[in-house]
Amino acid sequence: MISRISQPSASFPVASSRGYGILLTLIIALSGWGLSFLPVLARLGPLACTLLLAAAYRHRFGYPTALAQGIRYSSGTLLRLAIVLFGLKLNVGELLQQGLPLLARSGGTVVFSLAAVWLLGRWLRADRKLTFLLAVGTAICGAAAIAAVSPLLKSKEEDTAMSAGLIALIGTAFAMAYTLLQPWLPLDAASYGIWSGLTLHEIAHVAMAAAPAGTDAMSDGLLAKLCRVALLVPTCLGIVGVSAWRSRRKGKRAVILPSDNPSQQRPALPIPWFLFGFIAMSLFGSYALPTLSANPAPLLEVVSLVTTLLLAMAMAGLGLNVNLRDFRSRAARPFAAMLIASLLLSGLMYLFVRL
Repeated sequence: MISRISQPSASFPVASSRGYGILLTLIIALSGWGLSFLPVLARLGPLACTLLLAAAYRHRFGYPTALAQGIRYSSGTLLRLAIVLFGLKLNVGELLQQGLPLLARSGGTVVFSLAAVWLLGRWLRADRKLTFLLAVGTAICGAAAIAAVSPLLKSKEEDTAMSAGLIALIGTAFAMAYTLLQPWLPLDAASYGIWSGLTLHEIAHVAMAAAPAGTDAMSDGLLAKLCRVALLVPTCLGIVGVSAWRSRRKGKRAVILPSDNPSQQRPALPIPWFLFGFIAMSLFGSYALPTLSANPAPLLEVVSLVTTLLLAMAMAGLGLNVNLRDFRSRAARPFAAMLIASLLLSGLMYLFVRL
């Protein structure tokens, strides 16, 4: 397929090309958000709608390469900022008071999901980069987790976008299936909520599936899901540690004696500063904000909207770099690995919560 990204145009001065690129992602994000209010598309949510709209826009119209800098800013810097603000959703105090048993279960969920998707991907000979991104998204919190680990893995934006789109689609399908099955399942509200929180991919998916079962299911489901979100930081730090260890091994094999050549020095440790911002915002929202405001709910609602908008702009930036031919040719086997692992996770956790 011939790329539809055109050459730089004189109508976009270099000094303002970054702003135009950011503006394009904002327009697509707001359009995708608007589409998510339609009856059928509401099941997908604003992030998936924006991602799919951006990919379709790039495939049909393309965009001047002068806008690429601003688009990368949205898919990079704004994405990290959204992850930092996402930390406000994690209430550390509530997690420590009520969620320690769930945290242990969530740890098992994360380990099983990572191993299952990865091993199935190896068995199916799937693309390794896509498979690992989907494994992290399945294990923790969908597109947000994929967005968090992609810079650590130095993933291509196309891989990040494809993974985010796939995880949103399969998560939506599972959430809809849970909603349809809920009246027929021999689970009380709390158990159903925990099952949803331990197995569904996005926070929005958990909320969608748990809401019909009542407030108890919703609260327990979101708490279980937040326990998985809490494991995002140690998972990312583990990725950084493994990458540094592998880099040191390669450096030791390649360089026997010390060298003054900068190209032969060991790679610098990629410190994920935005994850420390995620932790800081979690601590601030859990302990400092309640002391500063008697009713922080309105502020948290505004921050949640801003976070969603930033994530949507990031999804727009990622979607504008999706090559649909690669999507068809590379995504089938990683998708199959994620689907099989998700079905196994759902079945095993269902049996577990019934015990």
